[in-house]
Amino acid sequence: MGPLHIAATAKTPEITFYEEEQRLVLSGRSIPENAVDFYRPVLEWAQGIPVDFKLVVQVQLEYFNTSSSKCLLDLFKRLENSEALEVQWYFDADDEDMLEAGEDYDHIVSVPFKFVEVDPEA
Repeated sequence: MGPLHIAATAKTPEITFYEEEQRLVLSGRSIPENAVDFYRPVLEWAQGIPVDFKLVVQVQLEYFNTSSSKCLLDLFKRLENSEALEVQWYFDADDEDMLEAGEDYDHIVSVPFKFVEVDPEA
């Protein structure tokens, strides 16, 4: 495990690991041409996380496509073995689809999810 920063583009999210805060943040849109290639460095980074490392993963995506969805699931599955992990799933109050997507992940993986409603007007 080490530093991780991937800058956002029009089709890919910003992904940053804040080491001092032990926080991984994914924000923006995730509609890359090849999601597997885009998420590969993140998945490889996640493999290096010690089991006892406390990590908060903040997912602040406004939209993601089907191939990104699979990569997110792969990320959560790689982090399942961590004893101290929490996923904070952010969603706009008027975006039921994003809330349901987070709830689906919550049911699939054994990682605690916290749902954070965001006011789209703010």
